[in-house]
Amino acid sequence: MSHPAFSLKRRQIIPTLNIELQEYQHLKTGARHFHLQAADNNNVFLVAFLTVPEDSTGVAHILEHTTLCGSQRFPVRDPFFMMTRRSLNTFMNAMTSADWTAYPFASQNKKDFYNLLEVYLDAVFFPHLSPLDFAQEGWRLEFEKPTDSSSPLVYKGIVYNEMKGALSSPNQSIWEELSQLLYPSITYHFNSGGEPKDIPNLTYDQLKAFHAAHYHPSNAIFMTYGDIPAEEHQNYFEEHALKNFEKLELDLSIQDEQRYQSPIKKEGFYAVEESEELDDKCYVLIAWLLGKNTDAREWLNAHLLSGMLLDDSASPLRQALEITELGTAPSGLSGLESSTREMNFCAGLEGCNAENADAIEALIFEVLQQVANEGVPQERLESVLHQMELHQREITGDHVPYGLRLLLNSLTPALHGGDPLSMLDIDPALEQLRKDVQNPDFIKNLVKTQLLDNPHRVRLVMKPDPQLNAKRIAEETQRLADLKAQLNHEEVSQIIEQTQLLADRQNTQDNPELLPKVTLKDVADDLLIVEGSLKELKGMPATWFAQGTNGMVYQEVVLDLPDLNEELLDLIPIFCDAITEVGVGNRDYLETQSWQSAVSGGIRAGVTVRGGVNDVQQTRNLFILSGKSLARHHADLTQLIHDTFTKVRFDETSRLRDLVAQARLEVENSIPSRGIALVNNTAVSRINPSSALSYRWSGFGGIRYLKKLDEALNDKTQLLELSQKLTELRDILINTPRQLLIISEAERQAEIAQGLEKYWDFEPQQTALLQLPSISGQTREAWGVNTQVNFTAKAYKTVPYAHPDAPILMVLGDFLRNGYLHRAIREQGGAYGGSAAYDSDNGAFRFFSYRDPRLVETLADYDRSLAWLQETAHESRTLEEAILGIISRIDRPSSPAGEAKGAFFGNLHGRTPELRRAFRSKILNVKIEDLQRVALEYLKPELANVAVVSNPKLLEETSDKLGLKLETL
Repeated sequence: MSHPAFSLKRRQIIPTLNIELQEYQHLKTGARHFHLQAADNNNVFLVAFLTVPEDSTGVAHILEHTTLCGSQRFPVRDPFFMMTRRSLNTFMNAMTSADWTAYPFASQNKKDFYNLLEVYLDAVFFPHLSPLDFAQEGWRLEFEKPTDSSSPLVYKGIVYNEMKGALSSPNQSIWEELSQLLYPSITYHFNSGGEPKDIPNLTYDQLKAFHAAHYHPSNAIFMTYGDIPAEEHQNYFEEHALKNFEKLELDLSIQDEQRYQSPIKKEGFYAVEESEELDDKCYVLIAWLLGKNTDAREWLNAHLLSGMLLDDSASPLRQALEITELGTAPSGLSGLESSTREMNFCAGLEGCNAENADAIEALIFEVLQQVANEGVPQERLESVLHQMELHQREITGDHVPYGLRLLLNSLTPALHGGDPLSMLDIDPALEQLRKDVQNPDFIKNLVKTQLLDNPHRVRLVMKPDPQLNAKRIAEETQRLADLKAQLNHEEVSQIIEQTQLLADRQNTQDNPELLPKVTLKDVADDLLIVEGSLKELKGMPATWFAQGTNGMVYQEVVLDLPDLNEELLDLIPIFCDAITEVGVGNRDYLETQSWQSAVSGGIRAGVTVRGGVNDVQQTRNLFILSGKSLARHHADLTQLIHDTFTKVRFDETSRLRDLVAQARLEVENSIPSRGIALVNNTAVSRINPSSALSYRWSGFGGIRYLKKLDEALNDKTQLLELSQKLTELRDILINTPRQLLIISEAERQAEIAQGLEKYWDFEPQQTALLQLPSISGQTREAWGVNTQVNFTAKAYKTVPYAHPDAPILMVLGDFLRNGYLHRAIREQGGAYGGSAAYDSDNGAFRFFSYRDPRLVETLADYDRSLAWLQETAHESRTLEEAILGIISRIDRPSSPAGEAKGAFFGNLHGRTPELRRAFRSKILNVKIEDLQRVALEYLKPELANVAVVSNPKLLEETSDKLGLKLETL
């Protein structure tokens, strides 16, 4: 059935996904609606528009932000963030891609779903788009001292600062440079997010014109997923939006790129710190423009090509890039980019020197020519096809709802004239591809036509420039000085007036009752937690979860970390990284990589260390080796995990040397994009043993250790010693008591058990377990890194999870964010984000901000929020909104495997179902006076731990003033 305003075009069941695709078209406007009917109450909606920027002012991105700042039916300043507090959503966001903008949300509550739908529809089709919202979200001019026209002019704006932060990442800035070269004449030439130097060129009138040209139903695609029928959605689409529009003839399609007749070469620069060594810091990349992603077969061919060349260390091109002495590691940009209408493929090295660019290009072409001449083993192609099948079948949902993943996968072909069905039901095309690869010439010809004989090729060499940040700052300063010099009296007054008007608007208390809401009465009575069953396998504990995994099997071996000396304890992260990257038994690392790809969806090792529910000084420290596979490979997965755990070998020292060098490079390059994680990690690093160990392993302490280790391994004696220590660590873990976790469909458990009993028949010795010493202290650290924006955190020692005040502290975080921090740090301060949260694993309460133009002022805002809490008369509504936000996160569903893992590891760490349900129940009964009491009791400014990440120059000016110890890597 469909609404009378829509016509049904087709419906098609997709058996492998247990869904039905239904396609509709709105009769009057031509808007399309794709509905995925599924037996899933986590219903998903998105509306998307093809957006085609013609410059790098970030118009599509800024419009995405500004659209959500009030609309005709909901004339409040911030309906998006206000609805996050009045909703039980399981996902809410807005997204700007290179060629589309989408507004998705999800909810398990039908009332909530339609509340959100009304707000979203009104926002995208009838937004206010006020000049003040443009100034806040996009960019604006202000005087450094807002009312003092003699002070310097500065740029402000949320997107402006967001993109400064994003482009501090080397990979992100290099990708933008590469895109400009690959796409010289169409929309992908431009940065849809916005280049900071270009954003101030965007005018308010241009923003409104872009909305008028793109945000029309005739350019819209509606997508829904879940168990609510399409007709009900269409009734809302029609009544709240579509009935007000007529069909509009639009020509927004993206044309084919004008192909190069011969390859081009370009050199560019990326920013590094002035103190940084410049040797081995270049990137050399070779990239090709491929075919269209709207053709399922071209899409699969491109994925096969990329997977065959780069999927794992046994892939021919990745192998060559990993072992060559021309660079440190394959570039993180290597691989297929299939989200653009015309796809591209890239391969290259980082950690190299520019003078080796010719040799690197020759190496890449040597591998490609060898594949074109000789082909690759058939099992390599079968492994790639196996990975495609596995990725298609697996039900995800741990970070993004599974239904949203399906919608996004089908969005690009829908926007560009392709068939969304072909991207959801890939089995027919995949089956044909399986037949085609039986012909040895197929992959040879694919390499020739797509790469070797493809003249639309770019070679980009990116060099480090320690002066680039200073140049950019100087250019911006000069630009602003020139602007100021040209201002007349009226323009000066307008800037001051706009600053005041925006401040007044930001401080205005809108009437939230103009927005729909759910209440605590709409909250589900119980927290759903899946239950497993304990069955021993030859005396070893094994916990089984029967879940609807769509033909997938998940296995994990879990053990408490044994007592380790300090040297071995420091090596745990290296061990976890290496155990799945080196040889196993009689197989060398290349054979092992091939084995993994052939039978599994990957295996990985990791650790989880969490404070006790009654005492965070008492930790449980777990080592986990996990893997997943298609059900038909469950026995192979069992052997793979067993042999990796018991027979891993660390004698391939050249491989170990490469892995450590690659890990160091990856970690150092990721620092700008990990700023928020690093400051939060640092701020709690002296609160308890688990946080101290996290800092030592994955925080700045771990980065320093990895850097030192990498430099030491230039000595072959040190390399041999590393091999011996990792082998010693393996032997200790083998003799530690362990247990198994198995997740699958119920009917497969008996067969899986037989395979497990075949391998897991060794009874380990009893071993003393790791006991971390108690820790306490205060952290006040400032870390200087290459970034154009700041990251800040302030943390307090509080209480463990089972303490009666823990639920109150959980609510306090949302209460402070909703009522004070969001306005002060994001809207007024211009940061991309800022908030507060209780950390139950560490018994800590944290304030934090990210991509923040301010530093000293933000740290002061944290303290001011506590004064606001005590001094303001708060409405009961604000408490209910904070509680709803917490409940929506607690009740948020995960994937079938994720639900089982959450329950299993929750139990191991003392978070039993009974305790989790009691915690949730206490949240529902928190009072405002409870919030004020715990803030006074635990959040005393003199006891704060502080951590910031910023550029060294700013820290030299501010660290002493803030009482922070200046640290560098």
